[in-house]
Amino acid sequence: MALLSEGLTQILIPVAALIGLAFALLQWFLVSKVKVSYTSSDGNGFKDKLIMGEEEEGIDNFSVTLKCAEIQNAISEGATSFLYTEYKYLSIFMGVFGVVIFLFLGSVKGFSTKSEPCTYNTGNMCKPALANAFFSTVAFLLGALTSVISGFLGMKIATYANARTTLEARKGVGKAFITAFRSGAVMGFLLAANGLLVLYITINLFKLYYGDDWEGLYESITGYGLGGSSMALFGRVGGGIYTKAADVGADLVGKVERNIPEDDPRNPAVIADNVGDNVGDIAGMGSDLFGSYAEATCAALFVASISSFGITHNYAAMSYPLIISSMGIVVCLITTLFATDLFEIKNASEIEPSLKRQLLISTVLMTAGIAVVTFVALPSEFTMFSFGTDKTVKNWYLFFCVSIGLWAGLVIGYTTEYYTSNAYSPVQDVADSCRTGAATNVIFGLALGYKSVIIPVFAIALAIYVSFSLAAMYGIAVAALGMLSTIATGLAIDAYGPISDNAGGIAEMAGMSHEIRERTDALDAAGNTTAAIGKGFAIGSAALVSLALFGAYVSRAGIETVDVLTPKVFIGLLVGAMLPYWFSAMTMKSVGSAALKMVEEVRRQFNTIPGLMEGTAKPDYATCVKISTDASLKEMIPPGALVMLTPLIAGTFFGVETLAGILAGSLVSGVQVAISASNTGGAWDNAKKYIEAGNSEHAKSLGPKGSDPHKAAVIGDTIGDPLKDTSGPSLNILIKLMAVESLVFAPFFAAHGGLIFKWL
Repeated sequence: MALLSEGLTQILIPVAALIGLAFALLQWFLVSKVKVSYTSSDGNGFKDKLIMGEEEEGIDNFSVTLKCAEIQNAISEGATSFLYTEYKYLSIFMGVFGVVIFLFLGSVKGFSTKSEPCTYNTGNMCKPALANAFFSTVAFLLGALTSVISGFLGMKIATYANARTTLEARKGVGKAFITAFRSGAVMGFLLAANGLLVLYITINLFKLYYGDDWEGLYESITGYGLGGSSMALFGRVGGGIYTKAADVGADLVGKVERNIPEDDPRNPAVIADNVGDNVGDIAGMGSDLFGSYAEATCAALFVASISSFGITHNYAAMSYPLIISSMGIVVCLITTLFATDLFEIKNASEIEPSLKRQLLISTVLMTAGIAVVTFVALPSEFTMFSFGTDKTVKNWYLFFCVSIGLWAGLVIGYTTEYYTSNAYSPVQDVADSCRTGAATNVIFGLALGYKSVIIPVFAIALAIYVSFSLAAMYGIAVAALGMLSTIATGLAIDAYGPISDNAGGIAEMAGMSHEIRERTDALDAAGNTTAAIGKGFAIGSAALVSLALFGAYVSRAGIETVDVLTPKVFIGLLVGAMLPYWFSAMTMKSVGSAALKMVEEVRRQFNTIPGLMEGTAKPDYATCVKISTDASLKEMIPPGALVMLTPLIAGTFFGVETLAGILAGSLVSGVQVAISASNTGGAWDNAKKYIEAGNSEHAKSLGPKGSDPHKAAVIGDTIGDPLKDTSGPSLNILIKLMAVESLVFAPFFAAHGGLIFKWL
């Protein structure tokens, strides 16, 4: 018997979540101590100086501060207004799709309100299918709401912190780093704690109705993961189209045609570009990782509920996935202190090692944490459901399952960093290829992306083999949770990137000195790499999560084996493998057509507004913001519909086996396309930054800004923008979302699916 009692488990999980929330609020309070405005005391002097420290020579600090506050306000308003509009449309989608879930699942037993025999715990009676339909719908709505809140809060803290990071850069790069990192930590801990707390409360509320029917309870909880991921899909795609339309437009006209610096206030697309960083990279990434976390937990809980934990009603063992997440919050809290309080950053070269150290420290501490949780929460031996049979598992098996997922995440993170950081030869080779123009830059960048897939795929394959051998599908689900257990640190590192990017933009627009811009550029270059690491984690965890969900779907749909040699399955495999390409084509084209409008508008303003290039007239920022907003809201619908409708159409018309093939095909091809797209884009971006920074003799020989190699690098970066910030990151949601949707609708597909094959 496990050492942890039900009562103690019920206390520990919410306490860990509340500690996470309290720590997030503490970090927010520390960031808020940096003031962004002067307050007048008597009309002559200023009582509240912005920051006591370095004053910039020859620059009017008061006007700079006011300018920073003004730009921050414009970015915040733009991001808030876009998200409000996006969420207004998504609330309609949530309502409609909630009705679809209820009708499909309710019709499984003809909307019967009678109890029925359990599917797995034979001999017992379970709650009616209509109850499952209702509670799955409620869970879906709660997951969607939590996902939206996670993204929105992330955006709010990022737009609150960007100007504060810029102003702290006047004191030195170390102070600016701490402000940006603390702000990222606010988002990381809010999301991790919020997701855990809402899921814990939902399970306990549902239990009031379900009682001892844990099979029905945890099956309906899978709707929570579906809600989280469906919002993440639209957030990622919509935000990605917004940010990249503005970015491509700003770069092509501003940097290549007009030869003005990045984030120059004369560029009409500059505010839209900075708004985009917050709605795409922050709100989108927040919803994305929340979706992964929710799905991994739901997959593990569902498999456990039909195994000995669920049948014997062992609450502590059943809550193992939630206890891992609770331990993760505590571990990440300790890890964050290493970056903000224990080690001080004195120069720019220490930024990237400090962020990498966060990954390593959290992984080492979490390994010890997993050992404690495993031996306290689990009985020494138990059985796990494995496709119709019961597999005997020892508790230390699960320690290895979770740990291998955790360490595979670290390997993926470090590999991504090697291929996308300009400190290493792959990106330097891409930069060097710019000598002969944009074409060779593109060839080298694509080759780098394809090559960067090799090690992550082997890491994922090893994690799958070990975890499945030890604990069947439950092993894979907890391996995914292991990879996501340090989500608070992962998100802090990831959100740090766009905050630093915005800080650099504000420094340029406010007319701050070259030295300040160099500091923010150093923060931003490290942020580019950490963003790529975050995407690597998201894709790696998505592969494990979707495989775990696939296993749960196969079990729930009553498929004994998925035989590739049967035509029904093979055609599904082919179609599934094609879907990531179809989806990528849609998102790339959307960015391209929106960028086209943006380029035309920016050119029009440069050509028709007198004094714009001279800096004596102001550009019309609002029109560019409107182009990005309209394009993203319109263009996010077709890719979203493709992902949401594919499982429904395939399951209803072609049956559960063809759908199993589609899920397997999309998983296998989606992972490769997503990793290569994200890393190619990240490498091109950092190759450009490598030339711009000119920190080595090699980099100086390619520069300076405006040289032919630099222009070739800018073109590569512009091509990579939709790859790394729209298509690549959205693909991991495609593979997870289709799997969790199939699991939620599995009872309907098993009962009524395959209409075409029935007619034939």
